[in-house]
Amino acid sequence: MPLKLLIDEMRKARRMVVLTGAGMSTESGLPDFRSSDGLWRKHRPETLATVEAMRERPLLFYEFYRYRLDLLAKAQPNAAHAALVELEKRGRIKRIITQNVDGFHSRAGSTDVAEIHGTLRHARCHDCGRQFSAKVLQKPVQSIDETPRCDCGGRIRPGVVLFGEPLPEKPFQRAVQAIEACDGMLIIGSSLQVYPAAALPEHAIKRGLRLWIINMAPTPFDHAAHVVVHAPAGEVLPQVAEALAHRL
Repeated sequence: MPLKLLIDEMRKARRMVVLTGAGMSTESGLPDFRSSDGLWRKHRPETLATVEAMRERPLLFYEFYRYRLDLLAKAQPNAAHAALVELEKRGRIKRIITQNVDGFHSRAGSTDVAEIHGTLRHARCHDCGRQFSAKVLQKPVQSIDETPRCDCGGRIRPGVVLFGEPLPEKPFQRAVQAIEACDGMLIIGSSLQVYPAAALPEHAIKRGLRLWIINMAPTPFDHAAHVVVHAPAGEVLPQVAEALAHRL
């Protein structure tokens, strides 16, 4: 049974690092980007989540992120997030690396989280970097003159990485450092198709780490993983956390 194998493997680990993707968020009711009913099936990313869209199609750009913030306001962390909190409290998990921008790991109670794609929980000025509350992006924008602006004149945008932008240096460095200091990597709900995030399991494999994957669909790294579980994380992780509760 894959679940039993996963528990047996994780019992041996003392410094796990976790990488999470959109599958964690879909179980909280947020749509993903690449499934058959994901957002990118309806809207191409190059028309929405880019700096060019913010500059050339600002009304569509701000409508899209207002829509995402509305979805986020109605969703909550799920059982998988809670299970990771418990594993962290027991010293099993040293760091969570997430591709998600919903902030659910921190909201659930995880304390060491590297958000390598940024977060929707705050906004920032595109020009000077000043941070703002995400509430400034929730106001409907009916004309270009109504697009949110910083005092410096720059546009206020979501605090996420847009397509074509580099990942923020510090969170990605923290992700790499965690892999170099861990003895196993657990991947949850990620298609492992987006780079440079997909380079992280490659780094783990080169280091000879144990690799475990929980994902509904196959990934390009399934062949290299020691255990693969094709099931919802919200069902698997609580069972793992319970099984490891008293086995440090």
